[in-house]
Amino acid sequence: MALDWDLTADVVVVGFGAAGACAALEAADAGAQVLVLERFHGGGAAALSGGIIYAGGGTSVQREGGVEDTPEQMLAYLEREVGGAVSPRTLRRFVAESPAMIEWLKGHGVPFEASLCPYKTSYPNDDYYLYYSGSEVSGYGREVAAPAQRGHRVKGRGTSGKKLTGPLAASAARCGVRVETLTRATRLITDDNGSVIGVECLSLRDAPGRVRDRYTRMAKIAAKPGIYYPPLRTALEKRLDDLDRRYARPIRVQARRGIIVSAGGFIANRAMVAEHDARFQGGLPLGTTGDDGSGIRMACEVGAATDRMANISAWRFLLPPSSFTGAVLVDGRGRRVIDETRYGAAVGHRLVTEHEGKGWLLADADLMRTAIRQIGPQAAWFQRMQFEVMRRTAVRGPTLEAIAVKAGIDPQGLRATVAEHNAAIENGAPDPVGKPAEFTVAVRRAPFWLLDVGIKPSLTNPCPMLTLGGVVVDDDTGAVKDAAGKDIPGLYAAGRTAVGICSDSYVSGLSLADCVFSGRRAGRAAAGEPALTYESATAEGN
Repeated sequence: MALDWDLTADVVVVGFGAAGACAALEAADAGAQVLVLERFHGGGAAALSGGIIYAGGGTSVQREGGVEDTPEQMLAYLEREVGGAVSPRTLRRFVAESPAMIEWLKGHGVPFEASLCPYKTSYPNDDYYLYYSGSEVSGYGREVAAPAQRGHRVKGRGTSGKKLTGPLAASAARCGVRVETLTRATRLITDDNGSVIGVECLSLRDAPGRVRDRYTRMAKIAAKPGIYYPPLRTALEKRLDDLDRRYARPIRVQARRGIIVSAGGFIANRAMVAEHDARFQGGLPLGTTGDDGSGIRMACEVGAATDRMANISAWRFLLPPSSFTGAVLVDGRGRRVIDETRYGAAVGHRLVTEHEGKGWLLADADLMRTAIRQIGPQAAWFQRMQFEVMRRTAVRGPTLEAIAVKAGIDPQGLRATVAEHNAAIENGAPDPVGKPAEFTVAVRRAPFWLLDVGIKPSLTNPCPMLTLGGVVVDDDTGAVKDAAGKDIPGLYAAGRTAVGICSDSYVSGLSLADCVFSGRRAGRAAAGEPALTYESATAEGN
């Protein structure tokens, strides 16, 4: 099959977020000529993120911060969180590579700091960069492993995702990686044998400079702040589509060795979300316009198998303030929902799948007074804003029955839950939902508060969500597999386009860590490097 190609490279990477940048860097390091096709200007959802990398087993940052951790403890905890998303051998390799991953990122200019957060939080403010980013200190985590801080926040003010993607992109440029921006991949090209040899795109590469500048400005606004105000994003997306129709032209790009699809997940595609689990339509799509499932769709068109497509992560964070570890989370029947020290994705998933999305956080006067005092010094600006919204809209009253009636909760159910909770504390019995004793606080003093933490559309207190499923890939190479379990020649996937470490259960930093892990794996394989196994990773670490 003879085709005319507009661009040619050894390895072509579709998408220039964290996974795509890591793939490009590894492929270039292996000697391949690398071309990245980027729909906007790079960064993807990773640039919008909090910049948390889940790493442990004794990283240099942990050691500097005085954190004691071992690969065995990290593995034991992740075996519980990761479940069967990847093979045990792959998870062991991920853990074994973890300290070296941090050093690799440092080598490409990604900054870290060992300032240890002294309290439990969902995301540390700018004073701290190493913290418990999952459920390590909860009863759920302590059942299997000693707690250790493994949330490595990339150093930077605010949500610091750009401090990850920016240095990676700059390093890729220094390594000779070419990036075609404003170029949207639309279809994979196969040869007569079914091997993937190229990709068709719509590109603004030859559009007038004023059009490209306008497109870039609107795309940046649609990404952020558009992520927080969906009507703005929708309006800008329509204008971007209009510019694409008027100025984009089709091009063909050849990949001599392989194509890596790292185009994100599908949380921005509401129809696709509804197809797989309609219960998760009310959240804030945590991603960019590019997280529309196009990478997954293109792979499926050439025979790729998918898995865990209904696994969607919904985040309902209860912390900060750290004192809310002692609050009691109840549903519409007044029943306890979960150990309140659990990570926000576990809380959100439980609320959506078992409690119809309804949840209220119960606090008495003493606990609420402490929370109000803590929120200023402990929270980032957006956390303070969300706390104030919840406080202003909270139900407050002199008795449990009174606040239950106001909130629409079953009063008898709430009274029974509080009685059981308090009795366990008084008698030294285990907490009814497994919360460690150090975090349990009796509900005693009026006025009592109920703060609405339910899962529903909200501009002021949204529930962020992202998709975790994707195409099935080979554990050692990242090669995309078909329904029969065979590799599709020439095609690889990484990041949230693929099933990975976090595809069963998410904690902060696990997706970005998987982007680094899976991106590097695919980059090496597409360039023709031998697969790195658990045994070889362990040998390199030694």
